Amino acid sequence: MSGVIAFQGMPGAYSDLACRSAYPGWTTLPCPSFEAAMEAVREGRAGLAMLPCENSLAGRVPDIHRLLPDSGLFVVGEHYQRVEHCLLAHRGATLEGLRRAHSHPVALGQVLKLLREMRLEPVIEADTAGAAKLLAEKPSLEDAAIASSLAGEIYGLEILKRNVEDAAHNTTRFYVMARQPAPPAVDAANTVTTFVFRVRNIPAALYKALGGFATNGVNMTKLESYMLDGHFTATQFLCDVDGHPDHPGLKRALEELDFFSREMRVLGSYPAHPYRLGQAAQAD
Repeated sequence: MSGVIAFQGMPGAYSDLACRSAYPGWTTLPCPSFEAAMEAVREGRAGLAMLPCENSLAGRVPDIHRLLPDSGLFVVGEHYQRVEHCLLAHRGATLEGLRRAHSHPVALGQVLKLLREMRLEPVIEADTAGAAKLLAEKPSLEDAAIASSLAGEIYGLEILKRNVEDAAHNTTRFYVMARQPAPPAVDAANTVTTFVFRVRNIPAALYKALGGFATNGVNMTKLESYMLDGHFTATQFLCDVDGHPDHPGLKRALEELDFFSREMRVLGSYPAHPYRLGQAAQAD
């Protein structure tokens, strides 16, 4: 079903905000887990799924790397969402009267300066939007929630302070998933390709597998390893590279990678997000 995009979390979560930012006018579909969001796409209840893969402060999102290869879905886009935490409370609450701040542990870890300066007791909740919902159901002027402005709007809470995060660069990257691949044209500029692979169990296999990217001038922007099924010797790699799989250089590099790998699979090619291009320009 086009026009519906699934995400993990409750209404008002940052993933919900990312869906609305990237696909304005689409209906967002809250799901209890990443698996459920993927299942919604597979079953046709949603056309797309917005799945977080990494955060500039917290690093990679657990489970996503494990779930992607066997999801049956393809990466058709990426989105970068700035995380702007707000201090939410009931109408009538004051900064001086607050005693506790509720949120997801990662979010609480990103507002340590605020907690210290205001002497607030951190209270761990399942997620940021859930903290806002619980607060809305609890008539206390001593409790606050750390969540998005969207969560405050949805659950009828007031914003006492905006942008309370410690780091201004707090940004989450998302993969946009669909049932069918949607690669850009071969001659399209600024294409990103995501793939997974497992190397053969031979000496220098990883070195040999990745050598083709260097010799063919392919820029690799992401390389992460993770264990499969809890086995220390079964390692899979997730990669992002610049370019289209049908570009001569990347095509040769992938062929070389495939030769030295037990398994290699392209998960999708998609246009680079403007945020990525801006970061690359700053690095230069």
